[in-house]
Amino acid sequence: MKRVLFVCTANSARSQMAEALLRHFGGGGFEVFSAGMAPSEVDPRTLQALQDFGLETAGLKSKSVESLADQHFDFVISLCDKAHMECRHWPGSGVVMAWDFPDPKDSGDPKAFARSLQEISERIRLFVLVNSKDVKSEVKSVQPLDFFKSLADETRLRCLLLIAQQGELCVCELMAALALPQPKISRHLGQLRKVGLLLDRRQGQWVFYRIHPLLNDWMREILQTTLEHSAQLLETPRARLGEMNSRPLAEGSICDEEDVNGI
Repeated sequence: MKRVLFVCTANSARSQMAEALLRHFGGGGFEVFSAGMAPSEVDPRTLQALQDFGLETAGLKSKSVESLADQHFDFVISLCDKAHMECRHWPGSGVVMAWDFPDPKDSGDPKAFARSLQEISERIRLFVLVNSKDVKSEVKSVQPLDFFKSLADETRLRCLLLIAQQGELCVCELMAALALPQPKISRHLGQLRKVGLLLDRRQGQWVFYRIHPLLNDWMREILQTTLEHSAQLLETPRARLGEMNSRPLAEGSICDEEDVNGI
């Protein structure tokens, strides 16, 4: 398990987002920490943005880099210039990286925190793709015609939007959300994976699907814009998903992934 530390000045927004996102997308392959050069309280808008994204926020708190100074990390990743200057020679670190994202606290945009979370999530997905041993799919460039053909089918569009909104979903969750049988859901997921829109990973008995981390930015923006302006498309599916009794990560839950690997 690789140890990753995210650092920024206050450890109140960007590094907290990165910590929560890597825990969510990392599939248990990373031990994740965050800290600040001058730690303060976690900004409530950070917690709200994470919760709106469907991420767990329990246990997130601001910490100082001094509290972790004697620990080894495979990656030390700064999210602002100041933190990078002060942490570029972290004792015993493997790789030191600089990800410079604007501080959403300095913005007057009411969507600044949501936008920061989206931008950091794209970088986290790429980081997981490059550093995860579980990723076996080859990188494929999605062709514009294949992209728009995929959006032209209602089931595929709803699958893409639900996955983009939730981060990851398995077949059983999409079956519940869309009230469709497993063979139909699996067939559409297979088509989306074949053209390069989705990436899958196995965790125990489940296979999870997520938007491909290397999807073109303009394609990702179209999905995000559609999410923002077509809430009615997902109103019923989200309600069904919320009522699902046995989500796949719940203890004792059952998810029928028959034929998923043979798509």
